[in-house]
Amino acid sequence: MEPKFWQERWARNQIGFHLPEVNPYLLRHWPTLGLADGAKVLVPLCGKSLDLIWLASLEYSVLGVELSEQAVEAFFSEQSLTPHIRQHGAFKVYQSGLIEVWCGDFFALDASAVNDCTALYDRAALIALPPLMRARYTEHLNSLLRPGCKGLLITLDYDQTQKVGPPFAVTDEEVRVLLGARWDLAVLEERDILSESWKAMQDGVTRLEERAYRLDKA
Repeated sequence: MEPKFWQERWARNQIGFHLPEVNPYLLRHWPTLGLADGAKVLVPLCGKSLDLIWLASLEYSVLGVELSEQAVEAFFSEQSLTPHIRQHGAFKVYQSGLIEVWCGDFFALDASAVNDCTALYDRAALIALPPLMRARYTEHLNSLLRPGCKGLLITLDYDQTQKVGPPFAVTDEEVRVLLGARWDLAVLEERDILSESWKAMQDGVTRLEERAYRLDKA
């Protein structure tokens, strides 16, 4: 899946993946991670998520990474924030208060950029990627984040033969294959949300499950 795909989705406002509220799994489960005050949180493929604002409201430092400059500019504009903008290597970095959004390719991020990140929040990154890119993504995460990092991962699971992603189906088995060797995993919540998704039912999906995982990097 090429960067052009996501650029076009944002240009056409085809952003059904954007949640116009703070994610309920984040609200319920983030406090259980037991993070230190002021911890820095890596949020890959963050889009213009309101979750960034919520995390910063709790005094966490936030480092979002987003490919689409349109999404980044929309985030700061919609939140009435005026960012300081600087260039850092291949990234254009927007910063306002505790929130930084690095505009560029997540795979170009190096460990020095996230050296002080001790937490991870992934609601929309893993499920945005096809299988081969999911493996590459988790390998890159493993190389970036240090042992002791804690995180919250949210996935979607359905019969992939019934619908073409994104968002893609990611099974519990795949999560454990991709992350189990380097992270301790615990399912915090699992819900059948098919009745809440008219689009999925319209597409012929017969099973739609969300899972929230706690991650602890060994």
